[in-house]
Amino acid sequence: MDGNEPRTLTDARELRALSHPVRLALMEALGAGPLTATQAGELIGETSTTCSFHLRQLARYGFVEEAGGGRGRARPWRLTRRGWSAPARPEDPDWTRASQALDRVLLDRYVQRLRRFVDEAPTYPPEWYQAATGQQHLFHLTADELAEFVAAYRELVAGFTARFDARRTASDARPAGALPVELLFFGYPVRAPEVSDVDPTTAG
Repeated sequence: MDGNEPRTLTDARELRALSHPVRLALMEALGAGPLTATQAGELIGETSTTCSFHLRQLARYGFVEEAGGGRGRARPWRLTRRGWSAPARPEDPDWTRASQALDRVLLDRYVQRLRRFVDEAPTYPPEWYQAATGQQHLFHLTADELAEFVAAYRELVAGFTARFDARRTASDARPAGALPVELLFFGYPVRAPEVSDVDPTTAG
């Protein structure tokens, strides 16, 4: 890979290239290391033909690349970067529409996995059932205060990432009983801003 730093997306076409459940599933599968289309298909429940098509589309926009070392059609693929970010650009309507489309696909995937755990939670060992959590908090914040909260969260996650990162691709580094755990964090206003119809320059 080019590096461990997430890739910052700058083109709406890159967002649209990611906005497909199979491509997101492939990106997640490749997070554990290189895979052929056949191996990836077995992991995500798709045919190798489908995976080959979507891998080529991801490669077209620089998200994956051939890892080398394959034989014939059994060509391993790998991520070019560990993750990506797509900063908001409210002044760009095309970017905003593409970002919203991608966010909807991502949210569907997150909710689907969370719902699956809720349905299956009682089948887990008691320690896992008790350790899993869901919390909701409501604060009255300014945009700057929310940005401060997000920065603190990212700093916390960075520390745990450094501590556990080797386990991502090295199964022998994982302690007995370790499972892949997904953590989600969202920060958003729950109501649209109130817009006054009074011109402040004329209000007495």
